[in-house]
Amino acid sequence: MGTGMIGPGAMSAQMTVQQARESQMLEQLNSAKSVDEDAKIEKGSKQFEAMLLSSWLQKAEESFATVPGADDDDEDASGREQMMSLGVQSLADSMAASGGIGIGAMIAKAMRSTADRTAAKTDAK
Repeated sequence: MGTGMIGPGAMSAQMTVQQARESQMLEQLNSAKSVDEDAKIEKGSKQFEAMLLSSWLQKAEESFATVPGADDDDEDASGREQMMSLGVQSLADSMAASGGIGIGAMIAKAMRSTADRTAAKTDAK
């Protein structure tokens, strides 16, 4: 027959369960933050590599596309240049999305390392 009172043992167990739940919620929050941060790092590093590849491909296209003695007085020259620019950008984006030449992966690794060190310093305080 219970008296309706909670004993010290039951109160302690209840607090432990609550602490465990709070700890679990904090871990989930940090995990979500980490996933979001990883996605941003991945996206940024791929965008940087695409921009770099685009610049290189544009320079290569310019140097190989000119033929000595050719006439560039076409009326469609500006339209052709715009289409080539879009094509080069699309090629660079596709290359970066499929792994590129590895620069994006190296940048992402360095950024994650920096983020981890910063998080460790923040947690230590």
